[in-house]
Amino acid sequence: MDTPLEALTPLARASLPAHSAKFSRDTVLWEELIPGGVHWSGLLRRGNTLRITDLHGGANVSLLLYNQEEKTERYNMPDTLKAQHTAYLTRGHVCYSDMGRVLCSIPEDSCGWHDTLCGALDAAGLARKYGQARYQEHRNGMYRNAVDGLLVELGKWGLGKRDMVANLNLFSKVVADAEGRLRFETAHRAPGQYIDLRFEMNVLVAFSTAPHPLDPAPAYNPRAVKLTAWRSGTAGADDVCRLSCAENARGLANTERYFL
Repeated sequence: MDTPLEALTPLARASLPAHSAKFSRDTVLWEELIPGGVHWSGLLRRGNTLRITDLHGGANVSLLLYNQEEKTERYNMPDTLKAQHTAYLTRGHVCYSDMGRVLCSIPEDSCGWHDTLCGALDAAGLARKYGQARYQEHRNGMYRNAVDGLLVELGKWGLGKRDMVANLNLFSKVVADAEGRLRFETAHRAPGQYIDLRFEMNVLVAFSTAPHPLDPAPAYNPRAVKLTAWRSGTAGADDVCRLSCAENARGLANTERYFL
């Protein structure tokens, strides 16, 4: 495997932080509680980390990522998986854009498996699984699906249906059997699990906390998550994501050159 610094120019090498800052109350920028079944979007800047915590167990976060400066550059699921020889994401992995740059990396993860394959729950899937609960009758108890929620958030930033790409499903584990059938693992979930997304670019983040499409729960009961953002710095020379494979070293180097 290439050493991480071999992939960098001297100027890019000099720009690396010695260490990425660890989470502490002194560096927190903001925190927010996101109820289950709702949607959210915002800008996370290069050098900041967002911790997403599953407060009660059973949460699902359907997540999309875009380069804030050029939104036609966005998370690319096939490149992310084939570059790292994996079908799921966890600590040490990164999320690649379709330009070969690293949108964000995962330096810490207590969950261990985040689904990359199953897409987001749409209106038809929600009605088929849970029936209907409309705003007119149920107000804030209405049922919400992830696709419509994501489209609402994308619309706030000038994006739409054509900008929807394969998403991540944080805190959800789906495995395939010998025949290729997908199975949702309910035992994988636990209260207090978290994932840290460290942003290597300025990234537009959009997500929904609606249920996973394959969640076998018979009742609609999406769970809340907590967001905690702090100043962390970007991936250092000895970072776990940079060292996990040679392709990540090259991807991070490509990203660093973008900001020189």
